[in-house]
Amino acid sequence: MTDENDGPMWPPAMFELFQETSEQAVETQQELFEQMMGGFGATPDMNQLGAMTNMATFKTRVQSGGRVSIPDAEREALDIEEGDIVQTVVLPVKRNRSE
Repeated sequence: MTDENDGPMWPPAMFELFQETSEQAVETQQELFEQMMGGFGATPDMNQLGAMTNMATFKTRVQSGGRVSIPDAEREALDIEEGDIVQTVVLPVKRNRSE
């Protein structure tokens, strides 16, 4: 007996579209990465690329005085201690304001 689920998950045209979209997303990410690294000087070298692997992405709330906290798990994973200097990139996610 054959199972109806043995065939491809998507029709071939849909799979090709998915693959093209994925490839475009990777290219866009690479372009953004290169633009980001351009702020550090010339093209990224291996030391800069290594530094980029020591990153964390997390969501946090802005506290009084504009302060944000780095969660314990991220501080431990990146060996960040009080007094260390870190670089931050801020992207607003959601605003909880009544306007």
